[in-house]
Amino acid sequence: MQACSSLSVSLPSLFVIDPVARSFGAVEASRSKTLRFCSFRREALGLCLPRRAGSGRIPLLGSSRRLCKKTVAAASGNGVPGKGFDYDLVIIGAGVGGHGAALHAVEKGLKTAIIEGDVIGGTCVNRGCVPSKALLAISGRMHEFRSEDHLKTMGLQVPSHSYDRQGVADHANNLASKIRNNLTNSLKALGVDILTGVGTILEPQKVKYGKVGFQNKQVTSKDIIIATGSIPFVPNGIEVDGKTVFTSDQALKLEWVPEWIAIIGSGYIGLEFSDVYTALGSEVTFVEALDQLMPGFDPEIGKLAQRILINPRKIDFHVGVFAKKITPAKNGKPVLIELIDAKSKEPKDTLEVDAALIATGRAPFTKGLGLENINVVTQRGFVPVNERMQVTDADGNLVPHLYCIGDANGKMMLAHAASAQGISVIENICGKDDLLNHLSIPAACFTHPEISMVGLTEPQAREKANKEGFEVSVAKTSFKANTKALAENEGEGLAKLIYRPDSGEILGVHILGLHAADLIHEASNAIALGTRIQDIKFAVHAHPTLSEVLDELFKAAKVNTGVSDSVNKPVAV
Repeated sequence: MQACSSLSVSLPSLFVIDPVARSFGAVEASRSKTLRFCSFRREALGLCLPRRAGSGRIPLLGSSRRLCKKTVAAASGNGVPGKGFDYDLVIIGAGVGGHGAALHAVEKGLKTAIIEGDVIGGTCVNRGCVPSKALLAISGRMHEFRSEDHLKTMGLQVPSHSYDRQGVADHANNLASKIRNNLTNSLKALGVDILTGVGTILEPQKVKYGKVGFQNKQVTSKDIIIATGSIPFVPNGIEVDGKTVFTSDQALKLEWVPEWIAIIGSGYIGLEFSDVYTALGSEVTFVEALDQLMPGFDPEIGKLAQRILINPRKIDFHVGVFAKKITPAKNGKPVLIELIDAKSKEPKDTLEVDAALIATGRAPFTKGLGLENINVVTQRGFVPVNERMQVTDADGNLVPHLYCIGDANGKMMLAHAASAQGISVIENICGKDDLLNHLSIPAACFTHPEISMVGLTEPQAREKANKEGFEVSVAKTSFKANTKALAENEGEGLAKLIYRPDSGEILGVHILGLHAADLIHEASNAIALGTRIQDIKFAVHAHPTLSEVLDELFKAAKVNTGVSDSVNKPVAV
């Protein structure tokens, strides 16, 4: 999460954000006002940077300056709605996706309202990405303190280390509260109307909202975006009491640290919590239904992650089994977990543990939306959409002026994917035909070390190659060859590039190592912009930095002779 900025604005003064922005952007306000924005979106600052047509590049210094008139106007009045409507846009759900869409809508001059029945920020800010990263920041330090050999090789001695459970929990809660307030303030500062209550679609372009026990209100809007997110998925047979058997929502409160905890599921959520609990002294047992741990990862990265993140720690696991029944601890008895074979359904084992964390994924939160009023039928709970996030009805027809983004549509259940989808929807609403390339959206697992990925795994790429008739090649580099990683004594790690040697197209990049979550963006941006290996291998990286892992990775790729070199010819300056 980036830092937030407090900005004091008064006429006729102009302000700038950084040295590059100094030549491009300024914000004007009609009266003195302090604005606080969270950097989920840079556009919240009103900084409007002109771009060259057909590129993602900002013009060189010396280009003409201009005010972002739509943003300035919207900040003071939140636009003017189209004729016959209360709003140009109503967004149901104020998570990261809804927030990103709202800010972009205001920038485009749309009169915007956002309906939220819980709290601003949704799952990510309140029960997901944000508080979990606070806990993982603590776990990273604790893992380092516990690794005496690691510290001794650097000449460091830490005679004792401990933690205050309540202090750790408070850190996570305080961070979530701070980011939630920042998001709320950014919406209010730009004039977005926050409508409190549960939103229900009554008919096309009409929504009601309200709290239980209070009279509902109705609003009309030219366009509506559903951004209601998701909730933890709990399989049948599992009894959640919130104390000894709980989901990630409750685990983030860190009300206690069990001596032995079973984690049901070894995906992103389960893996991150194993990092937290082992750092705080717990023993962990994974229960995974598929035949291998971390099934969603590239297999080679998954095997390496098991060697680094699982085997050296107090973690054991059962794969190829279902938790048929989980009973919370009662009357002095432990949590009971009945395991059955995932294929034969025959009984396998019974575990007795202090606690169980249910990390079996997330389910869309789409009940109560009134979709039946517009002939929309969900698919496993997900709202059906096309490639432009337009909702389709039971007959396969587009529902006019209705969109769905984020976890509720199931395309890619990541907070930043929801925000990107929301921005894309606003572009389409405003007349620009915009398609989001989901293969360019990165994902990360914030363990220690981190794992990140973008694009296809190697099996996925080879399957695609077999169908379409092209060759796939793989290049790899190790963190052990990186000076900065070795200086940090963090040489464990691998970067893997999957590509087409006939064209130089990047199909996927997977990284396990120090700050992998930060490093992946060079690859994701390359995929998004269509940059080929023969272009990016000439990029210059500062030395000594971790970014050189990617530099060496792209240089290690072998593109076939005869493929054109640089698409974008360099200009000497």
